[in-house]
Amino acid sequence: MISKQDQKLLMLLRQNARTSISDLARELHVSRSTVQNRIAKLEASGVIRGYSVMLGGEFSENLVEAHVSIKVMQKLTAKTNIELEGISQVAQLFAVSGEYDLIAIVQAQSLEELSAVLDEIGNLEGVERTNSAVVLETRFRR
Repeated sequence: MISKQDQKLLMLLRQNARTSISDLARELHVSRSTVQNRIAKLEASGVIRGYSVMLGGEFSENLVEAHVSIKVMQKLTAKTNIELEGISQVAQLFAVSGEYDLIAIVQAQSLEELSAVLDEIGNLEGVERTNSAVVLETRFRR
């Protein structure tokens, strides 16, 4: 378990991981060294695994996103996962229960690119079938 203060720190970092230590300390009403120590402990314990880029602005607004359900031949699951990881437009990959084995979140710069990526996924060795749902609107994202 992590403390309420650590939860607040994580929330602030999720909003903007580039926030300065000084600004975090002011927001949390603690010293800079306390924030640095808490971040170091969260990183060392694996609670914070890394930092990433969140796309924004016009670029992000113009991306076409689809959720792709993927049925995989069980013997080729590991190979298929590796191949999917190599497709740059696959932003996330989830193993799920139910009729399909995986759900890939695919982001492309156009419908044409999305179509090509969906074809690429469908043609991977081990992929039995796919089912895609194009995201029409994002209501909120955390």
